[in-house]
Amino acid sequence: MGLKAQLEAIVYAAETPITTEQLIQLVRESVAAEGASDDAEVKSRVRAGLEELVSDYSSQDHGIEIRQVAGGYRMSTKPEQHEMVRSFAKSLKPPIRLSLPALETLAVIAYKQPATVPEISEIRGVDSGGVIATLLDRKLITTAGRKQVIGRPILYKTTKEFLMRFGLKDVNELPSMEEFEKLVAESFQGELVAAGETALDNSAGSERASDEAAHKNDPAHSEESVESTVHEE
Repeated sequence: MGLKAQLEAIVYAAETPITTEQLIQLVRESVAAEGASDDAEVKSRVRAGLEELVSDYSSQDHGIEIRQVAGGYRMSTKPEQHEMVRSFAKSLKPPIRLSLPALETLAVIAYKQPATVPEISEIRGVDSGGVIATLLDRKLITTAGRKQVIGRPILYKTTKEFLMRFGLKDVNELPSMEEFEKLVAESFQGELVAAGETALDNSAGSERASDEAAHKNDPAHSEESVESTVHEE
C-alpha cells in the first residue's frame, strides 16, 4: 500500500482531527522501508502526501474533503453536500437495543433457523414466546411456514433487516456461537457494571442523607446545639 493510501485510511478512520506528527509516527517505519534516509525525508514525504490528498479531494468529483481542523486533518462532507447528507441522516433508523433474552433468542434462531418456539425454549431453558413478538415487531425475524409435526408449530427465520443491522452479507458470515456468546456477555457485563456503579453511587448518597437526618434528630445533637448557642450568647 502506498503512502498516500495509508494516510487516507488513517484520516478516514480517525474520530478526531489527526496531526501531522501523529501521522508521521504511524507511517514512519513504512516510509523508511520504502527508502527514506532520515526523519527529515520521512516528514517531507508525509507532508507531500497530505498535500496531494487535500488536492485530490478538493476536485468537484468528490463530495468529501480533507480539511485542517484544530491543528489536525479530518475528512468531512463539502458544504454544498450538507443538505443531501442531512436528508439522508433523517432517513436513518435509530439503533436497536435488545434485552439479553431477546439477543439469546435471536442468536438461537440465527444459528438454528428455521426454528420453532418450543425448540428455542428448549435450547434456552426458558419460555421464549414473549420475546418472539418483540423480534417480529423489530422485523429481525419472520415466519417461515410451519413444521410438519403434530401441532404444526410456526417456524421462524432471520430477515434481510437482521443482515443489514448486523452488517452481514448472509448468515454464513455469522461468527461461531461461542464468539457470539462472548460478545454478548462482554456487552452486557459493561452495561451491568455501569448500572451497578450508578446504583452504588445512589445508595451511598441515600445513606449519607439518612445519616445526616439521623444526626440532626439525635437528642445529643440538639443538646450540643443548645449549649453552643448559650455559649455564644
